[in-house]
Formats: sequence, structure tokens, C-alpha cells
Amino acid sequence: MDIDVFVAAHRAEWDRLAELVRRGGRLRGTEADELVRLYQRTATHLSIVRTELPDPALMGRLSTLVARARSAITGTHSPAWREVGLFFSRRFPAALYLGWRWWVPAGLAFTVVGSLIAIWIAANPDVQATVAAPDEIKQMTQPGGAYEAYYSSNPAGSFAAQVWTNNAWVAASCLMFGVLLGLPVIYALWANALNVGVGGGLMMSVGRGDVFLGLIAPHGLLELTAVFVAAGIGLKLGWTVIDPRGRPRPQALAEEGRPVVVVALGLVCVLAVSGVIEAFVTPSGLPTWARIGIGVVAELAFLAYVFIVGRRAARAGETGDVDAKYAGDKLPTAA
Repeated sequence: MDIDVFVAAHRAEWDRLAELVRRGGRLRGTEADELVRLYQRTATHLSIVRTELPDPALMGRLSTLVARARSAITGTHSPAWREVGLFFSRRFPAALYLGWRWWVPAGLAFTVVGSLIAIWIAANPDVQATVAAPDEIKQMTQPGGAYEAYYSSNPAGSFAAQVWTNNAWVAASCLMFGVLLGLPVIYALWANALNVGVGGGLMMSVGRGDVFLGLIAPHGLLELTAVFVAAGIGLKLGWTVIDPRGRPRPQALAEEGRPVVVVALGLVCVLAVSGVIEAFVTPSGLPTWARIGIGVVAELAFLAYVFIVGRRAARAGETGDVDAKYAGDKLPTAA
């Protein structure tokens, strides 16, 4: 093998790797992937030079370049505050935005099914009788009844923690069990739509649908959106099992599964906000319009976060995946 030909064939890759190494922590998501790929190729080139082209100058150059690239990938410690900032400004919103084609339809389907159930129950006394006895329905739906008392059943702080824990578990379950072809996710959506539909239908049957809306809307807009996100991303992961899009199935699940972890961690924070609203705003003495207004503002802020911040991050090459240095080792690429 002619050394001059070898150098001419790969010099551009080595120069590009050196440039990425110099830029270090200022790399975007796609550039970080490129850094790892070029590092692997250059390491392979170094191995070839050592065995077939033992040129001391070239070996020294490539050894130094490979060592610097390895340090850039694995040896640099990022401050915790920087990682948190990158998570909320790039990774989490990008993962939300890239999955919107799954979770928006899930939310629309939930809303349609829940609304139809509520209308059906409200218009059919016979159906109401299968849900509960008349006395029990009266106890639940009357002023100060079970539906209203639920939101002030515990001190606000402990109630917020309880709601947050429960909702975080529901969201995490949708994400984790999505890998089972998405079937548990569909069941979870159905169960929650049924629960909301039954409650709304019973309150509408006694002419208190506006009260039900005033109770569920302040926190429910953001809370249910978080559930829709978890369900949609879980369904996306389940579809990856069915159609890995030409990739080996383990590789496809790894690539799609890592952003799922990012979404799970981010939704914990989103659900914490909805839990605070549910504990402190929903049962408060504020007028109904004010309580619903707070919920609408929180929902619009989240959607702006997804479709403005998330879209910008996605267009910059962010995928919601972890940094390449945390993604696991890969086999060297052939020269």
C-alpha cells in the first residue's frame, strides 16, 4: 500500500476530526455523532498504519489525533449545571417535538372517546344506573360531593406530592410498556378516557357539567397532555419493534429507547407543575374563569416550549438522544 495514496485518501477526514476536537463542547448533536464516527475511522487508520505502513511521522500524527479525540469524547467532564441546561433547552424539547406526530393523535383520540362516553352517559339514565346506585351518584355529584371534595381531601402539599407520584407512574408506565407493541399504552389511554368520561357524564346528567369543567381544566390540560406525550412516545417505541426501518432491531430499540428516558425525566417536571396546580389552584376560591385561565396559560406555555424551542433544537440536529460518550461503544468502522 502506497503511503502517499493512503494519506491523500484520508487527509480530509483527519482534518475534519481535528477541527471537531478543537471545537470540543460547542458541538451540536449531529456534529457529536460525526466526531465519534471519525474517531472510529481514524483509530482504524492508525491500526492499518502500524501494521502495513510503519511510518513514524504518520503514526505520531494519528496517535496524537486519536488520543485527543478520545479525550474529547470520554475525558471531558461537563459541569452539572451545563448538562441540566442542555437537557431543558435542547434534548427534552427536541424529543417532544420529534414525537408530536404520535402524541397529538393520541390526545385527539382520547378527547373524542372521552367526550362521546360523557355524552352517552349523560343522556341515558339506564347507563347511569349501571355505573352506580342513584344515591351514590347523588353523593358524588351534589355540591360539596365526592367529585368536589376530592381536591381538598388532604393538605395541599401532601396532595400535590400524591398526585405527582401517581401521574408520574402512569406516564412512566406508558413509556416503559410501549415496547410491548404499544398494547398496554392503548389500554391505559382507554382506562383514563373512560374514567374522565364517566365523571363528566355523571356531572352533566345533573346539570353540573360546568362545575366538572372548572374542576378538571385547571390542572387537567397540562396533566393530560403529559399523559398523551408519554402514550405517544410509548406507541412510537412499540412501532419500532414492529418496523425497525431497516435497522437491526436491538440497534433500533436502543436508538429510540434512549430519547424515551429523556422524555420520562422531563415529564416528571411537567407533572410536578400540574400537581401543584391541582393541589393549590383547582380547589381554591378563585373564580372558575381564573382557575381555567391558569390552566390554559400553563398549557400554552408547554405547547410553545415544544413547538418553538423544540422545533429550533430539532432543526439544529438535536434528537433527544444522550451524548455520544454516554451512548455506548460501537465497533470500529472499516477503512
